[in-house]
Amino acid sequence: MSFGGPSFIVAIVMICTAGWIINNWIRARHGYPLENEWGGMTPKVDVDAERKITLLSNENESLNGKVGNLEERIAVLERIVTDKAGRLSEEIEKLR
Repeated sequence: MSFGGPSFIVAIVMICTAGWIINNWIRARHGYPLENEWGGMTPKVDVDAERKITLLSNENESLNGKVGNLEERIAVLERIVTDKAGRLSEEIEKLR
């Protein structure tokens, strides 16, 4: 085989292409992210992850509201506990 002929160049191109295909096949088979032609990773869109993020965000907002309500109730209970007994009984009488 002549190293200067066009068949040698074609053989090099075919070997490189086959290597690239085998590399990507192995990576895909084992679950690794594939690279695009410039070496960067292709973005992987995970619908389940986005759905989980949305559900967790909604749950977080709900829990923040509940914590706010509980803080208000605790503030009222602290005020009742720290007030003098006479003042508490006066307020109860006013409510009747």
